[in-house]
Amino acid sequence: MSPVAPATAPAILVTFPVRPTSLRAHEEQHRMAELVFFSGTMDCGKSTLALQTDHNHAARGRAGIVFTSLDRAGEETLSSRLGLQVPAVEVDPATDFWHHVVDVLESGGRCDYLICDEAQFYSADQVDQLARVVDELRVDVFAFGILTDFRTKLFPGSQRLVELADRVQVLQVEALCWCGARATQNARTVNGAMVVEGEQVLVGDTSSAGVVAYEVLCRRHYMRRTTATSAMTAHMSPTPLPFADADARATAGPMAVSS
Repeated sequence: MSPVAPATAPAILVTFPVRPTSLRAHEEQHRMAELVFFSGTMDCGKSTLALQTDHNHAARGRAGIVFTSLDRAGEETLSSRLGLQVPAVEVDPATDFWHHVVDVLESGGRCDYLICDEAQFYSADQVDQLARVVDELRVDVFAFGILTDFRTKLFPGSQRLVELADRVQVLQVEALCWCGARATQNARTVNGAMVVEGEQVLVGDTSSAGVVAYEVLCRRHYMRRTTATSAMTAHMSPTPLPFADADARATAGPMAVSS
């Protein structure tokens, strides 16, 4: 008696919406991507890390696009305080990251990753676009920015990145307050005096000596409104310390004390 072949299930044909050829080929080559947010205070090396990240990926043959907004070196430039800089795409309120990357791919170009510096200045909608680029186009996005403004309020872009990012990494290079403690707050000064009111976005720098400048402080000195300048002014003040009177009485002798 010959064995009976087992019955086979009928084949099921599953169809998917047809995507443009260039996008479909791009997705087939990119199976894993993530949205990473590197955060820290001013002066902790975020832009330096952004430049290093771009260099590392480009050195391995990956193709990337660098974005920035309101960089200290001017428009369309990503720069660090170490003197390094590269050309970049300037992000403004009209920038659409999704359409930008799709246009590159549809024109036959490659895009494996995005470097997004000064991401705190991006809108929440633009961060949503970055997440879509990661999920649907399999493009890695590395965003760099500060969490809070000079009022200790979250920037909208940073808040949305914390909500959506696959990973949030606090930079390990710690910025220091003038007292030597770890700096955790970004303070704004106007004509040397610390302020806690005003527009959220006002361009300045920690190395600026102009009317508007920024300084990183520890929480204690931020709460006390004590900047390096005001601390130096207080240190140089001619006002005597509380024990100066006691020293004067001791110098006058016992009779002066008893009288």
